[in-house]
Amino acid sequence: MRLLLLADTHLPKRAKELPEEVWAEVERADVVVHAGDWVDLDAFDQLAVAAKRLVGVYGNNDGPELRAWLPEIARVTLGGVRLAVIHETGAAKGREQRCDAQFPDADVLVFGHSHIPWDTVTPGGLRLLNPGSPTDRRRQPFRTYQTAEIRDGKLENVELHELPPRS
Repeated sequence: MRLLLLADTHLPKRAKELPEEVWAEVERADVVVHAGDWVDLDAFDQLAVAAKRLVGVYGNNDGPELRAWLPEIARVTLGGVRLAVIHETGAAKGREQRCDAQFPDADVLVFGHSHIPWDTVTPGGLRLLNPGSPTDRRRQPFRTYQTAEIRDGKLENVELHELPPRS
C-alpha cells in the first residue's frame, strides 16, 4: 500500500495549486494523508476527488467549512498499521513524550503545522512523521512531502521528497 503524506498546503494563499509532482503522487498513492492547513475548501474537494482514499484533519488555518468536513484527529488502520493524524503537536522539545502519552494506541503519527520535515521514533516506538509543506518552505531549504509504503503490517520506505524551486 503506497501512502502520500501532505500537510500545510495553504491553498490558494501560499500557491495557486499543488505542484504537478504532487498530483502525480496522488495518482500513484493508495491513500493520501493530509495533516491540515488546507485553507481552502476547493483544495480539499480536489484531493477528495483525485485520491483513491483520503485521510485528513483540519489545521489552525482552516475555517468552519473545512472543520465541518474534517476531524481534529483522525485514526485509521491501514494494512495492519495503526495511523493517527493531527495538525499540531506543540513544540519540538518534549514532542516524543507528549505524543507517546496522547497516542498510545498508534504506530504512526502524521502531523504538520511547523512546515519542518520530521521523522523520528519515540521511546514508546511511535513513528512521528511531518511531511513539511509542498507549497511553503518557510525557513526550510525546500518545499517537501513524504511517501511511504505499508507491507506485511509494517511502515517501510519512508521518503522525504524535495520539490525544485518555483520558476
